[in-house]
Amino acid sequence: MRALTEARENRRYLPGVELPAGLKIRAFGTRDDQFKRADLIFLAVPSKALGEALVEIDRLGVGPHAGMVSLAKGLTPPDGVVPTAALERAFGPARTACVGGPAHALEMVETGAGLVCASHSEQLALRVSEVFQRAGVVCEASADPVGVELAGVAKNAAAVAVGATQSQGLNAAGIAAADIFLEVLALAELQGGSARTFVGRGGTGDLVATALAPTSRNRSAGELLAAGVPSADIPARLGQAVEALETVRLLARAIERAGLEAPVTSALAHLIDGTLPLDDWVALVRAKQPPPARFGRPSTWWTRMRDWFGGRAVARSRPR
Repeated sequence: MRALTEARENRRYLPGVELPAGLKIRAFGTRDDQFKRADLIFLAVPSKALGEALVEIDRLGVGPHAGMVSLAKGLTPPDGVVPTAALERAFGPARTACVGGPAHALEMVETGAGLVCASHSEQLALRVSEVFQRAGVVCEASADPVGVELAGVAKNAAAVAVGATQSQGLNAAGIAAADIFLEVLALAELQGGSARTFVGRGGTGDLVATALAPTSRNRSAGELLAAGVPSADIPARLGQAVEALETVRLLARAIERAGLEAPVTSALAHLIDGTLPLDDWVALVRAKQPPPARFGRPSTWWTRMRDWFGGRAVARSRPR
């Protein structure tokens, strides 16, 4: 906090980017009214720290109408639920939102980003979107917070999988990313999420940005896993937290607890915790055969007439 105040820039993460003059930097407890007067509160903490943040916010107090917006792209322990679920329990759906989409920090500052704000409250989603749009950042409003959050989780997990697999072939990397997206999509749909969200900016759009970015933490984490670096050592090597290393384990458990199959996500969790060798991970990804599609007869006028007359014939043949 002192370094940011004195330098007016974040020399560790965004060197050379001057902080706006109107941006005030405070430590918790230095001003007890800082949250009480806020209209919107953005929680830019790793998902595993959301509980601690909520305890601190409860201690400081917030205004009765303040919107609570999560920026996390992970799941909250111990049950692996999306952050907005925890926020809704504390503040209600009408005051809860989340933000997703491709938003690498330096590029967002220099040229913009493609954000998505999702909430069960149309008013709140539009309000947050307008805040970003006034700052020159594109932000669409969505009614699917579960989809946006789980798409962000899928993106992070898939980026780790891409990093861990690409040295073994781009085809394998693509297979791993696609299978993880399908497994997480099944969970999202079970919880009311939309497939459209997964193919939008918050899902595949964010995945492309993360998979291509040379500074991507999640892809770099996957590359280090493939090089034999233990997951516990990766954050120190990268100098940043890597949320997916924590989230994949929670994600695999959440999918399985929902009664769904998640062989690729579960295998990735075992690769991260060191119980699955890289060669076995790649072999599983390459060999996994998706279930066949459901083939149905095309519906034409002739087939409909045949089925209709066939049904009448069966009805007439029944004994009275």
